[in-house]
Amino acid sequence: MIIDQEEDYPINFEKFINRFATEDNCYDYITSLRWPNGFICPRCQSTKAWKTDRNLMHCTKCGRQTSVIAGTLFQDTRKPLRLWFHVMWWVMSQKTGTSAKNLTHAMGFRRYETAWIWLHKLRRAMIRTGRERLRGTVEVDETYIGGEE
Repeated sequence: MIIDQEEDYPINFEKFINRFATEDNCYDYITSLRWPNGFICPRCQSTKAWKTDRNLMHCTKCGRQTSVIAGTLFQDTRKPLRLWFHVMWWVMSQKTGTSAKNLTHAMGFRRYETAWIWLHKLRRAMIRTGRERLRGTVEVDETYIGGEE
């Protein structure tokens, strides 16, 4: 399934809940990000595969099973991807930022440490290395910085 990411990203929470209503929706979204032009086996480069019950891509040519979430911040998680997606939406929608304590209460984590680890993983994932520096007039939360002196 090939998805146009610009048109597929939900613009509000209601659309978000509908778009990612199931675990399969979340896995399909990650699959479309990982292989935007369709699955390619990392071993034999075949494009034919089927999805297993454990959300692995099983190559029909060489038999290799590839995890959709391997090498991502979701790797080795025991929590549902739907929870991860909800946490990501919640963190991004907080205008003043969030803390692990707030996340623990808002998302029902039993342990503060889990929320802390998740926040650090998400914050690391949001950093884009090699990004271009801002220049000119920049608006940040209704505050202008830069421009003419």
